[in-house]
Amino acid sequence: MKKILNITGDYDDIRIDRWLRKKLINIPQSLIEKSLRQGTIKVNNLKVKSSYKLKYKDKVYLYNFNPEIKESRKKKYIPTKKEIHSSESFIIENNENFIVINKPPGVPVQGGTKSHRNLVDTLSNSEIFENSKPYIVHRIDKDTSGILLIAKSRKSAQLLTTLFRIRKIYKTYLAICYGSLEKNSGELVHDLFRYEGKKKIIENAKTIYKVIDKNNLCSLISLNPITGRKHQIRKQLAIIGHPVLGDNKYNIDTKGDKLMLHAYSIKFMINKIKYNYEVKYPDYFKKIMIKKRLRFS
Repeated sequence: MKKILNITGDYDDIRIDRWLRKKLINIPQSLIEKSLRQGTIKVNNLKVKSSYKLKYKDKVYLYNFNPEIKESRKKKYIPTKKEIHSSESFIIENNENFIVINKPPGVPVQGGTKSHRNLVDTLSNSEIFENSKPYIVHRIDKDTSGILLIAKSRKSAQLLTTLFRIRKIYKTYLAICYGSLEKNSGELVHDLFRYEGKKKIIENAKTIYKVIDKNNLCSLISLNPITGRKHQIRKQLAIIGHPVLGDNKYNIDTKGDKLMLHAYSIKFMINKIKYNYEVKYPDYFKKIMIKKRLRFS
């Protein structure tokens, strides 16, 4: 049995293996590789490798290959009108290529096994994305507040992702951490590890920091991550013995307070146009600063 799927403009320039994982359910990479080698999956009726990048109007041929279409099985989160309106109120910039959001803490960007409500599915139902969909181009943790950049098209997402990869987008975070850092500025360089299933992956992480204010109790610092590893700032501060206040994952002494990590600013340049966005830390962040006798100057 033969099935033919057409590639829409939204998926132009995406790898065939990534497209298959997005469109089909329960399909491991090994099965994709095998099917491409054997020709049960073809593009324009020709054999291709998993690295092949699809083009608009390409046709993907499936021969006796019948995993179910993801949309038919996966139950998406359906937001209420109130939730859609609330998510739109987070937006501080809206242009034809991207939006910039001041994300509150506790709101996950994407859905997962432990979270149903999420920003992407909510915004997908907004009039802002009536003729497109939101594309996430960088990470921000559920419990971290502050700036999040979301592309409006695959083309814009590819451009912004490239700028992140070549380190032409500059992010600044604010954090309140335990104790007094010995040096007022410096560079944190560590090999961080994470797991994909049973496989241990080690990644080098680099962050530049500067102390804004400190005392014997806590330090208020600004951080510029050079690399973009998962939980990078939280892990690195924990490694040097100054974990972020409220971090119940990397600090066993926390008492359930909110995470004192805020994505403060982001800046970059596209076609010689400079973009620079900054959002003030939340009220609860300010209250902790006052309580810990820290000043932002």
